[in-house]
Amino acid sequence: MPTIMTHAVAAWGLGRVLTRFRRLPVHLWLLAAGLAMLPDLDVLAGPLGIPWGSPWAHRGLTHSLTAAVLVSLTVAVLAHRRTGLRLSACWSLLAVAMASHGVLDALTDGGSGVAFLAPFDDTRYFFPWQPIRVSPFWRGFFTSRGLETLASEAAWVWLPLAILVTAAWLVRPYRTP
Repeated sequence: MPTIMTHAVAAWGLGRVLTRFRRLPVHLWLLAAGLAMLPDLDVLAGPLGIPWGSPWAHRGLTHSLTAAVLVSLTVAVLAHRRTGLRLSACWSLLAVAMASHGVLDALTDGGSGVAFLAPFDDTRYFFPWQPIRVSPFWRGFFTSRGLETLASEAAWVWLPLAILVTAAWLVRPYRTP
């Protein structure tokens, strides 16, 4: 998996492009970042005795597109009035933020693959191209391997996202005040 920080940055960058740089409340960005990180709560499956490969294990149901759609819809229904966005726009932003988690995980060079289609199909998928180093857990994060992970994320996620956001900002329509 990429680091938790990269999941939040991806949500922010994609959200900026999707909302066309509209000013949105801080709490909406916090919700988007939170939903982008949420799927990794399933790392608790191991200590809870849930077997690896189970739909409830890491990169299982919480990483699925179904979870992204349903969880983001629930959060959007509860939060959209305070955001200034229509429900559909709020939901779209939050769904993309949460779904981006599984996409990034499927681009890593390790782990068990992502159950994108759970609960309908428990098959774990990787993309054919896996440029992102998988992040070490807990203690291993502050090692040379952790630095390698951050370097690969900078090259393959942060930099392309910065280019995308900058390009989208440059071509956005000019709005008169």
